[in-house]
Amino acid sequence: MADIQIRDHLDRDYPDVYTPEVLTTLSSLSELNHDRLAIMRKRMDRRTERGEKQQPLNFLNPDDYIPRTSIRVQDARDGKFIGPEIPVDLQRQWIQGTGPGAKPNAPIERSIRNVAYALLSGADGWMFDGEDALGQITTMSLDNQRNLKLAIDRDDVFMQAAAQVAREMNQWSVSFFGRETIVDWEAQLNFTTKIFRARGLHLDDRHVRDENGFGYSASLVDMATYIVNNYQQLQATDSSIVLYLPKIQTAEEAALWNDMIAALETHLGLPVGTAKVYVLVEQLEATFQLMEIRAALGQHFAGYNTGRWDYINSVADAVEWDQSFINPNIESITMTYGYMKNYEDRVRRAVNTPDLNGNFTLWQGGMEPNIPVGTVEGVASSMERAVAGGRREQEAGASGKWVAHWKMVHIVRPVWADIGQNNQLGREFPPLTYTQADADGLTELEPAPRTIRGARNLLSVGLQYGNAFGQGFQAAALKPADFFDDDSIMYLMEDMATGEIRLSILWEWLHKGGCLNEDDAETDAKAGDLFTTELFERLLVEEYDKLQQAKDKDVHNNSKRTTLPIAREIVETYVLTTVKVPWYIDLLNINLNNYDLKVAKERIRLYMEALKKDGTRITENLDFQPMI
Repeated sequence: MADIQIRDHLDRDYPDVYTPEVLTTLSSLSELNHDRLAIMRKRMDRRTERGEKQQPLNFLNPDDYIPRTSIRVQDARDGKFIGPEIPVDLQRQWIQGTGPGAKPNAPIERSIRNVAYALLSGADGWMFDGEDALGQITTMSLDNQRNLKLAIDRDDVFMQAAAQVAREMNQWSVSFFGRETIVDWEAQLNFTTKIFRARGLHLDDRHVRDENGFGYSASLVDMATYIVNNYQQLQATDSSIVLYLPKIQTAEEAALWNDMIAALETHLGLPVGTAKVYVLVEQLEATFQLMEIRAALGQHFAGYNTGRWDYINSVADAVEWDQSFINPNIESITMTYGYMKNYEDRVRRAVNTPDLNGNFTLWQGGMEPNIPVGTVEGVASSMERAVAGGRREQEAGASGKWVAHWKMVHIVRPVWADIGQNNQLGREFPPLTYTQADADGLTELEPAPRTIRGARNLLSVGLQYGNAFGQGFQAAALKPADFFDDDSIMYLMEDMATGEIRLSILWEWLHKGGCLNEDDAETDAKAGDLFTTELFERLLVEEYDKLQQAKDKDVHNNSKRTTLPIAREIVETYVLTTVKVPWYIDLLNINLNNYDLKVAKERIRLYMEALKKDGTRITENLDFQPMI
């Protein structure tokens, strides 16, 4: 059995997380990490080839077999595979909340309150995030796992926190709804299905290396740690073992996930298919292979989720070579915009295609980022939009949706509760087709604003997000600096995905000849003017200065000479470099726990040189030296 390497003896500090069973499991799965590295190399090679050949994505050859499986592509499309019946506790998921189970730099009594808010929220399910919304500074990924284990075990430290949180939540509910939402807090803890989102295949764990000193898959670490530490208690309480899988691009990657989960189940003596997964459809390439992905995951597959922000970024990245593809202001790219409505339509048709046993799967709608904080008028307006968005998705066929804050659960849940239908499994839609028109629709642009105001918003929130990431807040309530003192403009919950797309759009505008379509008095820019390097640099200086002058509540004072300058350096490098960086998170990750701008510049230089040379991404923890 292969040995793995743990950074700085963290197995001694977290023996409840890195249990002997977990360490043994990670060692047993090490060979799959090698497969993961090879598949990620193929992913980058495809990206490079698309750019060199200026080749759009297309559907798979129906006569080919899905790699790592014995399933023919056409059979997958026809539903000629065996999927699962949906477990009882997933059949009604009207509202799923999302967020991490830990806070940065907080003692366990405060940190574990995140889990209490989630399980007392009234959400049908809660996706405890190990990925886009979980900070990765210091040992946050381990704190997240520890808190979830304590909560699932009903440890005293969790129960004491939950009792206090329940009182606070009821106080807010009385002020907002005029009633308490929690009657019996201990009984309420049993209501919400616990779901865990592992990190994507493209990320290395920060604390584990494989036996050869190479980066060990964060996906394997997250999956194994969560399931090994909690499966017995979950099963003892008749709770399903459920994962969300992010950033899958192809059916081959889905098949690797299937192999990883099956290997873990076999290692633990569980029947293959015990664990269930939702797949976040947040990559354009995946939308060309929806039935193939579903078939590759077989008995593990429970449903799809239409994650808006990551998907927009993936479209921008997949067609970075196409000079005619230039996104508008981010505010215009809603779920009813051009390529987004076609993406959503393919997902709902895929989940409503029956398998050989006539089973359908779930469709969970996308994220509601609004939170009810601000002026009375502002909150009323934003909540009206949130409910309208939920109603649109319900009418479109979604069995539920996501919210980014516990306060939103009882605001949006009535959209589904008032109808009372557990889910929309098997609702009839036209079968999926695989024509050139279908392919073209997945990159369809529509006329929409491209403005200086839009650029300022992209820059301001992109900078703030990079700064928040460096401070350990991968999910943060943000808004453009110009509106910090305007309580009628709502803060939105932002995570890694929203940072990614902001820089992608700015990169497009600058490197593809994006033209503004409105005049701007402040900069004297006119409709028809190109978005130039000079204009970008001017806006960068101005928006950065606003953040430096902001109050501590919006931009922490201790960040203004540490993580904020590093965020600026990353944003400037990403947007100005002609070679497009595939992931904003790469440049942020290599600077975690670094507060020295000089060190950051050197790390950014190393990353860009490797990327330009042969498409290599530096994904390892540069502060974790391997033992060779």
